[in-house]
Amino acid sequence: MSVLDIEGILEILPHRYPFLLIDRVIEYEEGARLVAIKNVTINEPFFCGHFPERPVMPGVLILEALAQASVLLSNYEAHHAKGKKYMHFFAAIDNARFKQMVVPGDQLRLEIGNIRHKRNFWKMHGEATVDGKLVCSADLMSATEEIKE
Repeated sequence: MSVLDIEGILEILPHRYPFLLIDRVIEYEEGARLVAIKNVTINEPFFCGHFPERPVMPGVLILEALAQASVLLSNYEAHHAKGKKYMHFFAAIDNARFKQMVVPGDQLRLEIGNIRHKRNFWKMHGEATVDGKLVCSADLMSATEEIKE
């Protein structure tokens, strides 16, 4: 059962098609950990050019999916408890490693853990896996700005 379905994700993330890279959230521990899912299909727009004869999900988009999951972790409570919305901007990506390719039909499991939060900066560690095998890991830092409505 989903903790957060696509409608809930759209309430929190500003991303939209074709750049929304999270399909659902399946686990959540307040302020500490979140697990999200991205179903990778042949219909993804990036597969037209990366690469037509051997479709591979670009590594930078795997990192973006991890970053979107980190935004969900940091914004979930603020959005639901306080009705606030925040925009996150990349501040750093450290220790990024790619271990295997992601191809159509794969399901990315995106696990994010909070390392540190100070003022409007968040540092998180993310790991993307397919069928229990690590495909990508990285430390992500973002700066936040409250969105005034």
